[in-house]
Order: sequence, then C-alpha cells, then structure tokens
Amino acid sequence: MTKPPQRETALYPPIKALLEGQGYAVKAEVGSADVVACRSTEDPVIVELKLGFSLALIHQAIDRQAITDAVYIPVPRGTGRAFGTALKRNSALCRRLGLGLITVRLKDGHTQVHLDPAPYKPRQLKPRKTRLLREFAKRVGDPNQGGAARQHLITAYRQDALRCAQVLQTQGPSKGADVARLTGVSTATRLMADNHYGWFDRVTRGIYTLSPKGTRVAEEILGDEQG
Repeated sequence: MTKPPQRETALYPPIKALLEGQGYAVKAEVGSADVVACRSTEDPVIVELKLGFSLALIHQAIDRQAITDAVYIPVPRGTGRAFGTALKRNSALCRRLGLGLITVRLKDGHTQVHLDPAPYKPRQLKPRKTRLLREFAKRVGDPNQGGAARQHLITAYRQDALRCAQVLQTQGPSKGADVARLTGVSTATRLMADNHYGWFDRVTRGIYTLSPKGTRVAEEILGDEQG
C-alpha cells in the first residue's frame, strides 16, 4: 500500500496535468487559492489541496465559492472499505454544498473526477415524509426527550400497544374488536396478533390476553397512574 504523502504538493502535478489536458492554464498559490485554472472567458476553477477529508477543507472550499462556483477538492485515493465509505459520504456532502470532488492515486498520478460543482437540488422522499407526519399525528403528547437513545423512545405504535395492554389488564381476555372499541386503536387485533413486544398471548381465534411480560408492563403503568 502506498503511504500517504507528507506534503500537499504531491497532489499538484496530477491536478495540473488534469486541468491542462482540458485546455486550462494552471498556476499554483494565486492569492488565497492553492490552484487556479483559467480557460478563455470562463469563470476560474479553484482547487484546494488537502491530504484527506476534513471539516477545515470543507470550510476552505466553501470560502472559495465567494470567488467562483467552480471549486474542487482533491484528496489522495485510499484503499479498503473505510476509504470507500468516507468517499461515498463526502461525495454526498460535496453534492449538497455544490463542490467538486477529485481523487488522486499517488503511485501513478491517476486522477478521477467523482463530482463536478453544480447547484444542489434536494430530492425529497415522499414515503419518508408520509411516515414522519403519520407518526407525529398519531403520537399522544410529547413523551420523549430530544436526543434520547432511540431504543428507549415511546412511539405511537408503543402507545397503542400500552393502551391495549391496559384494557386486557382490567378486562381480562378480550376480543380484538372489543379492545379496539375501548382503546380507540383500530388496529388492535393486528397489533396483538403481531405481538411485537411479547406482551400478548392468543387464547383462541380473535381473543387475546396478557403474557407474563405484558402483565408486568401493565402493572407498572397502572402503578404509575395510581401513584
């Protein structure tokens, strides 16, 4: 494996050759920019050289966008899964920021342009928005603390299951339709049949009762309410 360079200057010859091959005149260390490339009357291209992805590199590149929209960041091309993951994530970040991204294979100077600068147009995922708004609407109150560990969150589904458990605790084994009517949870029968939390046992078709685990949970709820 090729060791990473000790100086950013190792990136300059491959980047210069890449840009000159596209008809640009290229000069280093012009003003505050590491590399500036000009072609005819087009806006200049600015390239900021760094030995790896970093927040400082992103900040520097964003600052150069005050001069031109054509800003690239090149980094040495690594190997292995860790670099591949970093490249994928940083490509997504650069796309959002309107930055170009280039990798340089140092052993032979091979360059690859992964991303050209362009205005970012976010593509919203409608199913995710629908799920988010459905969960917001169904959740009763605001039972969680922002930033809490996700495994301890109270979701609308969990609230529905807790209501079903409370009814079975007070009514005993019941038909799913009765539990739905008493709780207002229209999906009560399916919820108890799926038994995601292990709180319910099926007595016979359409009739459910609490499992030992469900009984403990329901007793805790009633105890908290009475306390």
